[in-house]
Amino acid sequence: MTTVRRAVLTLPAAPLGPDNPLPALRTHDRAHTIDPETLAGLPRDMARNLGRAPLRSLLPAPVRDGYGRERTPTGLDAIVIENDRLRVTVLPGLGGRVHSLHHKPTGRELLYRNPVFQPAAFALNGAWFSGGIEWNTGATGHSTLSCSPLHAAVVTAPGGGPMLRLWEWERLRDLPFQVDLWLPEGSDFLRVGVRIRNPHERPAPVYWWSNIAVPEDRRVVVPADAAWHHGYERGLHRAPFPVAEDGGADRSYPHAAEHAADWFHDLPDGQRRWIAALDADGTGLVQTSTDHLRGRKLFVWGRGPGGRRWQEWLTEPGTPGYAEMQAGLARTQLEHLELPGESEFSWMEAYGPVAADPATVLGEDWAAARTAVEEGLARALARAEVDAAYEAWIAHAADAEPGGVLAEGSGWGALEVLRGRYELPGTPFHESTLGPEQAPWRALLDTGVLPAPEKGAPPGPPLVSAPWRDMLETAPADPSTEYHLGIAQWHADDRAQAVRSWERGLREAAVRWPLLYCLAVADREDGHPARAAERFAEAFTDHADRAGEDEAVAAALGREALTALLAAGRPGRAREVWGRLSDAVRERGAFRLIEARLLLAEGRTAEARAVFDAGFEVADLREGAEVIGDLWADISDEPLPYSYEFRMRPAD
Repeated sequence: MTTVRRAVLTLPAAPLGPDNPLPALRTHDRAHTIDPETLAGLPRDMARNLGRAPLRSLLPAPVRDGYGRERTPTGLDAIVIENDRLRVTVLPGLGGRVHSLHHKPTGRELLYRNPVFQPAAFALNGAWFSGGIEWNTGATGHSTLSCSPLHAAVVTAPGGGPMLRLWEWERLRDLPFQVDLWLPEGSDFLRVGVRIRNPHERPAPVYWWSNIAVPEDRRVVVPADAAWHHGYERGLHRAPFPVAEDGGADRSYPHAAEHAADWFHDLPDGQRRWIAALDADGTGLVQTSTDHLRGRKLFVWGRGPGGRRWQEWLTEPGTPGYAEMQAGLARTQLEHLELPGESEFSWMEAYGPVAADPATVLGEDWAAARTAVEEGLARALARAEVDAAYEAWIAHAADAEPGGVLAEGSGWGALEVLRGRYELPGTPFHESTLGPEQAPWRALLDTGVLPAPEKGAPPGPPLVSAPWRDMLETAPADPSTEYHLGIAQWHADDRAQAVRSWERGLREAAVRWPLLYCLAVADREDGHPARAAERFAEAFTDHADRAGEDEAVAAALGREALTALLAAGRPGRAREVWGRLSDAVRERGAFRLIEARLLLAEGRTAEARAVFDAGFEVADLREGAEVIGDLWADISDEPLPYSYEFRMRPAD
């Protein structure tokens, strides 16, 4: 009998800590930018998808940067789906991540299973962790829900038996989605039904990639002879796969790669969609799907010191490396598809073991290797069986109302359903999930007035979609309403009006730092670094002068002020801000890095070098960041120490 049950998974874990209290007025990830010359040479439909609705900011999602790197044994809520062949462990509180896919007859773990929970700044909004299978929706990159809770409940699967449903409201694109996971009795394959809905009248940009971590020592086989290559040089070009025309390393072996790179495989039309990772005995994991999930990808870290260092950063030292197989709606992750209003995208995926002759699948004949894996997949799970499972799921199970609740996500979906009066069979967003963050917005919806925060309290999280902006524009004006209205206008790219709203609010504000911060960001984005630096510093001082200051706000404002003041060439003013930070904040790795920059700006090079010699770790260092290496080059002519080596691009 298939079962679905709650469990607790205990791992060494770093706590997530508080979210950044400042609104995310700008994006943080530029790694997926394509230069205009490259864009002009791409197929027309690909170029159109690459240019569709790029993010102007991360609003309304919060930046998640409150975590550290001290791990202690922690019990994580888990849900286990199990039959006599597979045991699947899901983490509903962490984006619905599939942590483990254990094949019971062979005793093998089919995924790369991270032995720790260590957040790092890889998600669009910060906190992310490696391992397992993650569900990425919203926009190019790892989802803002990577470390957030999803709603979870039991539903009846196609053909009977229990099925786990995960669902949430994705806030970047303002769309609900669901992921259904079930194990038919006696099956070696986990079935996954996915649906993204657009309940609005307008079309919406849609992004989806299922990200599957596998051990790095496996060969990744996929039914394609070419792939679109994307590296940290920000180019995109089509190349032979797995071996270049002039020879070289076999790209289907992740450990053979010299540098970190994405390979988006160019699967021919009509080809069954699958990708597999096989070890030395010809066995491993295969992922397949219905044809709507078009893309397949291999990500490799490379043998370079930066790639190796990142692998260590994400887990325990000595843990084997991993690579990522991915499956998505478009050919590349840089693209977004258009979902018409009041419609949906849906598809079926399947994950399970595959076996083929090792001499063939690991041999130099790529066509023979592909054929062997595809034949092994056909024996294990026929293409027609996947198509039939999808049809049964969409017809009889996708709209089924959940039964026993296993976990709760956020209340944002409930708020949107109340506002839009949407009917979403199968994914109920109950009013009972509304919480303190949604309370002011519920009041605005009911009364037309946005309540001000309690005296001295920071403003709550923003909402920025057009309907909420319209309500803010007609609400009685006060500093809090002007603050939120300006954020919504900024998100709509009406920057001049946003600045006017913030300036109006500032004239009457008793608590000035939220509005000063927004105006400082506007100054910086508009090319006024000196004025931006002064406003960041003024915002920090306004907060620091208040009794009972919030350390999370102090750290966030202090970091912004110090960075801006140093960029504007004002080390003296930066030293004043530094002196008002608490010892606990100054000891954090991010601030130790700022201290080294400050010392260098003051001409104290030896003391800046001493900060490096003493050692520090910037817990929320962004993927692909080169700031540490650049600063070291200004301090020393010596090679960058390995502990600070996070550069992902080839050396110039």
